[in-house]
Amino acid sequence: MTTPLPRQPDLHVLPYADEEARRVINEGLGRYNIAHAGIDDDQPLDVTVTDPQTGRPAGGLTGRTSLGVFFINVFYLPESLRQQGLGSRILGLAEDEARRRGCRTAMLFTMEIQAPDFYRKHGYVEFGRVDCRPDGNARVFLQKTLHQPDRHTQST
Repeated sequence: MTTPLPRQPDLHVLPYADEEARRVINEGLGRYNIAHAGIDDDQPLDVTVTDPQTGRPAGGLTGRTSLGVFFINVFYLPESLRQQGLGSRILGLAEDEARRRGCRTAMLFTMEIQAPDFYRKHGYVEFGRVDCRPDGNARVFLQKTLHQPDRHTQST
């Protein structure tokens, strides 16, 4: 008598998995990381810009903090809000919150056609790059040490 082989799972390549599949994937990896790192501190960190006329979102930064690292996922401001110092303020607010959460490093990737010089101006250092399309473009990986405030010089 032969033992039937266990049925293999179905694999699907999708442009976007449904909400339940994404939840299972994210929660599964989260549980694995907590079990192995012993730390459960993965939290979103977003800074939004609201249009004062409409009250609607106009741009901002999305990211997360986990295991002492601040990951910047997306940072966008419309042309009308650029070159006014707003981007620097947003980045500073996000980094301050990341420090408050105990992060020692911030990291992101941008593209050569986007804003790597903006991040370099704010102390980010390139640690890798991958060529991508169009020709001459590259994904630029950047990181920054987030120094914790000196407790002896802080006012209470």
